[in-house]
Order: sequence, then C-alpha cells, then structure tokens
Amino acid sequence: MKQASILVVDDEAAILEMIRTIFAQAGYRNVSTAADAAGALGILRRKMPDLLILDVMLPGEMDGFGLLRAVRAVSRVPVLMLTARGEAADRVAGFEQGADDYLVKPFLPQELLLRVQAILRRAYPEQNRCVRLADAVVDLDRAEVRRPGRAEPIQLTAKEYALFCKLAENAGRIVTIGALCQTVCGEIWQGYENTLMTHIRHLREKLEADPSAPRSLLTVRGLGYRLIVEREEDAP
Repeated sequence: MKQASILVVDDEAAILEMIRTIFAQAGYRNVSTAADAAGALGILRRKMPDLLILDVMLPGEMDGFGLLRAVRAVSRVPVLMLTARGEAADRVAGFEQGADDYLVKPFLPQELLLRVQAILRRAYPEQNRCVRLADAVVDLDRAEVRRPGRAEPIQLTAKEYALFCKLAENAGRIVTIGALCQTVCGEIWQGYENTLMTHIRHLREKLEADPSAPRSLLTVRGLGYRLIVEREEDAP
C-alpha cells in the first residue's frame, strides 16, 4: 500500500507541502502534486496514479468537478475530494460524478491517512497477510492475533493495530517512541509517551507467551521498540 502512487491537486502551496509531509512521514514515497487542472492533466496523460486527491476549488477554466469528470471519462482511478466547503450539495455533487470519498478542510493528518488507506484497500484488495511471531500469528486483514492453545483469536484495538502495523513495516529495525506516538495521535504527540507505554504493554499481553520476557516486541531502552518477525505469509 505504501508503494501506491498518489497525485494531489490543490492551488494552495502550503496545503500541498503539508500533505506531502504527512505522506512522507507515513512512509509513502511516490507522491506528486499539481496546483491546477492543467498541470494535473499533464501528469495524468503521462501516467495515471493509483489515487487522486483533488481539491474542488481550482484556479482557471476547469475546477475540481470538471477535472473529476475528465478523469472519469478515461479512468476509474479512486478519487478523494478535498475542499474547504462543507455543504452537503458539494458532497453529493462529488459522489454523483464519481468521487470515492470526501474530506473537508481543515482535517487531521491521521484522518487523511485513514481515508486514503481505506480507499486503497477497497480499490486494490490484497491477499490477506499474516505476520508470524515467536508466540503468535497476527492476521493483518482481520486485526486478530492467534495464539497456540487458544481456540478463539484475540482482537486488536484500533491503536494496537496501528502500532503493530508501524512496527511490522519496520520489522527488525528500531521504531522511535516519537514515531510510534505520531502513528496513533498525529503531529501533536508530545506528552503521549506514558499512554504509548500502556498500549505497548497491552499489545505484548496479546502477542507474547510471557509479556514480562518478550521475544517479539522488544524495548530498546531510551530509543523505542523493535519487532522481531519470523516471516510474513498468506493468510489461510
């Protein structure tokens, strides 16, 4: 999913830079930007992205709805409409013309990322993957942990799932406390460190046979945490 190509079209340079930063910090590396419909069409003619994030209010002769219609004439690429407007009529118009979702400015970075992830999962479904640890198997599609000797899977909470995915994406490497805090609460994460420790403790209780002597979710004192993965595999 992090390899998906994304085109962001907005006439505000600050918004473009903010979105580019949000995606870069989340691990997305293939993000292009355009400030108007003409620039976007030039990029789209060369290569259609996996996702288009499109502002309704664009300068020039073609606004965001016009660009959406032009895209829908040739492609079913998923489109997230992004606008300062909050009127229901605008949302209805976007959906009627083929938008996949609608996000109103201002928005939280985590909200943008969750919307994008949901759209990409729907548009490009992946085969279920499982992450095998020393004492458990985590089903990423179902957000469930299977442990030997337990008949029923253990459900991960939303924050536990976000933390596990961040650690799994960086398996074997140290993920800093700041990066993990940012994963679950966005840019303003200072002061969240103690709460993070609580989430990590609960996650260990679900992943480890002996949470007091973990074999998979390890603490790197003073820096952060590291997840030791045996392998990733297709879900049964």
